[in-house]
Amino acid sequence: MIEIEVQNETHQTQARLRFAAVPRIGEGIRLREPDGMWASYDVLDVWYQKAEFGDVWMPYLHVRMTPGEGAAVDGYADEYDDGFASLGGEQESCRI
Repeated sequence: MIEIEVQNETHQTQARLRFAAVPRIGEGIRLREPDGMWASYDVLDVWYQKAEFGDVWMPYLHVRMTPGEGAAVDGYADEYDDGFASLGGEQESCRI
């Protein structure tokens, strides 16, 4: 496991998380929101800094929430409406 410091641009927070591999720029990762829900984030930047101990380089990630993911969280659900709200809460049957 690799311990990586994740700097979250959306919530302006920092956290140390463990990954099996270092994500690359452009990849998506799932992180838990402050309210406990999971959301998708895009990796904006990956860099390494030399640790204070030994000859070890520590990875850092800079992430931002994937566009459209936080629509309901930010209160802009109407902007990303997929048509379900217009059905009055009833689901439409599957059409092929």
